Amino acid sequence: MQELIEKLKTEAGLTDEQAKQAIATIKNFVVEKFPMLEGAVNNIFGAE
Repeated sequence: MQELIEKLKTEAGLTDEQAKQAIATIKNFVVEKFPMLEGAVNNIFGAE
């Protein structure tokens, strides 16, 4: 997950907090739209 945070910071110019929020937003969106993927999403992005 830290690798993705660093990539967002470098390529999108986000701050650390913005990158974490972007990941959380994407994670929540995917789980909302595809609830059957929640386990896989949590494995990739970590459960909160």
